[in-house]
Formats: sequence, C-alpha cells, structure tokens
Amino acid sequence: LLTALSTHPGTRTFHLHVLITSPRKSNGLFPYATPRPPRVYVQDVLVLVSEERRNKEPPRILIFALEATLYLIPPTSTLLLYISKLDTSGYTSPLLPPPTSLLTRAFLSYYFNPSTRPREFCTPEAPVRNVWIQLFARAPPLLEKQYLFAGSGEYAGKVGRWRGDRGLCVWWRRVLGRVVEEYVPGGGGGEKEKVGMYYLLPGYNREEAEDALRIASVASLSSSSKSGVQWTYGHPYPPSSHTIPLPCPYDPSDPDSASNLGRYIPYFDDCPKSRFMDEIAYATEVDVKSPQRKKRKGDPSEEREKKDKDKDKKLRPLGEMGRVSADEFWERMSFRQECVSGAVTGFFTIFISSPPSVATSSAVISPSPLQPQPGQVSSQINKRVLTTLLTGVEFSDVDKAIKGTEIVEGTIKSLCEGRSVASAGANALARTILARERAKTPEREERYLRVPRTPPRHGHMAEVSPNPFCEPVVTADTYGRYIYGRSDTRNAVRGASGTQPGGEEHVTVLAVRKKKRK
Repeated sequence: LLTALSTHPGTRTFHLHVLITSPRKSNGLFPYATPRPPRVYVQDVLVLVSEERRNKEPPRILIFALEATLYLIPPTSTLLLYISKLDTSGYTSPLLPPPTSLLTRAFLSYYFNPSTRPREFCTPEAPVRNVWIQLFARAPPLLEKQYLFAGSGEYAGKVGRWRGDRGLCVWWRRVLGRVVEEYVPGGGGGEKEKVGMYYLLPGYNREEAEDALRIASVASLSSSSKSGVQWTYGHPYPPSSHTIPLPCPYDPSDPDSASNLGRYIPYFDDCPKSRFMDEIAYATEVDVKSPQRKKRKGDPSEEREKKDKDKDKKLRPLGEMGRVSADEFWERMSFRQECVSGAVTGFFTIFISSPPSVATSSAVISPSPLQPQPGQVSSQINKRVLTTLLTGVEFSDVDKAIKGTEIVEGTIKSLCEGRSVASAGANALARTILARERAKTPEREERYLRVPRTPPRHGHMAEVSPNPFCEPVVTADTYGRYIYGRSDTRNAVRGASGTQPGGEEHVTVLAVRKKKRK
C-alpha cells in the first residue's frame, strides 16, 4: 500500500494504518454444508489512510477506510477475500485525484497475485492455489452517503463526489477489471492459471445491465492477448460453470451433497445472500399425516429406526437447500427487498486458480495455521478501533473530522503500546463531543430505510475447538514496523495541460456577451 501511495500524483503526505487480526477457527462461512461445515480460518482486516492538510494548522484527516475478511479453507487450498465495507470521508483536495481507486487496487492485487499474496497459512502439502475475491456493491441510503465515516454524508466535499448506485457498480467493475488486467497469467509458460470475472445485477438481464451501467458491450479487460479474460454476466456456480474449483469441499458421489446450495454460496455477515439462505434453510412444508401406530417400549426396531432418521437428517440439506438450484437462487434474489428498492445493486466475483507448480513454489513451512504471525493484532483491538470509528467520532465538518482522526489514530497507537487509559480517555472525549453537539442540534427525522442486518442463525453450530495459541502481544515496535507507515509523494500531476487530474478533459465555459444599449 505504501508503494502504491508513493506513485500517486501531487505533493502530498499520507499516513497509513493496517490492522490484521490473528487467525481464528470458524464454521460460519458454509454453515449449511452437509454433513458438517468445512474447517476455515478467519482474519479481519482494517485499512485506514489519513492525509495531511497543506498550509493549515490541522495535522491530518482520515480520508479512506476499508474493512475486509480473509477466509482460508485448507481442504480446497482456497483463500477467499470478502470486501465488507469501503468508504471515503470526502476531505481530499478538490484539485488532486483521490487515492481511493489506487489503494483498493493495490489491496486486492496483493492477495490476487500469487507472488505477493500472504503465505503464512500455506504449507508444501496444501499451498493456496485458488483465490476468490467477492463483494456486494450497494450504495448507502441517499440521505446517509456513509458506511464507515459517521456523518461524512453531510460534508459538502463528499456530496459533490457522490457516485450513486450505478456509478458505484461501474467503479467496482473497473477496479476489479484493472486488478485482473495488471496480472497476466501464465507468464512462465507451461500450465496456465484459470482466471474468471463475474458480475450480476439482480433484476436485470445482460442487455439491461449493460444499459444500466452505460457499458456498450462486455469488452476484454486484458492488457495483452495472453490473458483474454472477459467479464461474464451471471454467477460462478454450477450448473452455469463447471471448470471453477469451488471453495467448499464436497463428495461428488453423494447426490445430497452435490445438490446442496449451502456448499456453493458462502455466508457473509450483513449480506442479502445470507438472509435469503436463512429463509431457504428454515422453510418448512406442512403436510397432514396420519397418526403413527403405537409401539411397545424398548422395541429395538424403533430405536434403530430413530437413529437412522437422525443420521439421515444430518446428511440431508437443511430445509429447501437441496431443492433450490443456484440459477433459481439468483433469479429469486431479484425479488428481495434490497434488490428491488429502486437502487441498482451488484454482486462481483473474480478468481484465480494457480497450477500446483506455482502454488508449491510459493509455499512456506508454518507450524500451524493458527499461530500468530509478526504484525498481527488480537480481534479485540480491531473491534475496539472499529467501534471507535463507527460510534465514537463524526466527520460531518472539518473540526469534527480533525478531532475524530486524532481519536482514532490515538486509539490505535495507545492500544499497541499498552496504554489503555489513553484510549479510554479518547473514547470519553469523543462521547463528550457528541453529547454536546446532540444537545445543540435536535435529532433528524428518519426519512429513509436503514440497511438490513443479518439476524443470528437458528441452531448455530459452536466452533470446533478453542484456539490453542494465545492472542498476539502488540508492542510499540510492532506498531512502527507493521501497523503504521508514512508516504511522502512528490510526483507530477498528469493532465496539467488541457486536462484535469484524473484524465478528465477541461471544459472552458464561455459566457454570452450581451450587446450594450445606446
């Protein structure tokens, strides 16, 4: 990320904070897979970038935030990256291009490219061969315009750069396409990687989606003829696609497992797919049955029949999971509230499958996937920083944004150095500021629908076993070497002659000259 920031145009100073939690066990990625969910290791990632304000007293303001989750699935040698939230505060210079696209591409390319992706999970016996990147593009409600920076939707600088629902889908399509375009598979000859790009706008067919995104045709996003990767409109799951290695393992000889929708589609928090899967899994059919004949107590045949039913129940897909196909699932997604509320939403997926030779050459020996690596933090630190960002500060104006940046960055440094008192004081200060502002300004009337949240699942299976390793100990040295970084850019601004930053043509508006009356 620092390398990407160093190439950004203009004379600017960026401050970067990256929090990556230590791995933990989870069975929530495919909770409806039968007979039991696969073994998965999870890591949370939080990226924060602030920029110094030139020729002004305030030091810097947060301008970029990204929240993501990493899932490692050893049985299928798969690494799945889910982008949960991405937000900007709008406090970048209006004369220079914002670094949002550059940072997002650098973050995704780090995991997508086999030569740079994390290898601490991999072993020579089971290296990471398949990488999936998935996200759900949904613009916040019109009156909010915010996901991670509370109150930033009220700032005029962000309102002027608001993309809207269709613009957001176009932006994500371009960013993901550039990630694939920058990496040309099969550079060394021999067996080449499999690369795919899929997108789907619920409620739209291919022609309507192209028109909604103002795309004339699905053009190749490859920078050379070696790749030839094109966007595919649809989903990457069977029966539409058969050549993609799926993240969830299954037994092809078992018809129940092969037809189970729960092993195709991953389950993410606060995702409309997850809420729909919950409804499908717990949909029941009420049939009128005749009363069963009474049997004697202690009958061995009755006990065997009960055990067989319980075993068969565990092996069968839950609810309607075995009857709904992937095509039907996405077709019915078009009628969900979040997809028919008037705003355009999109599901995006890119993947790469490397041959065994490439994956094995990049593998390293690790004692255990759960062992914390240098630079990783505990889940509590990440959760505390995220809570401070979401509920402890505001970015509705410059003064609040300055104070909020100081509080968030001070919280990260205090927690890393073990000074929890300073962090508690910062949170107390934030609550005091918010209380004063709310006392002056009455609460605004709710005129929009809040973003739905996924409720807890019924009968959620407990984690397999606790983590045998202790939480990582973060010190001041860890903060300076792995978490915090600074980038000073001194680059020319492209498009200085005749074009504006970002490549847009400069248009000179001529005023009509009125004739003076004599």
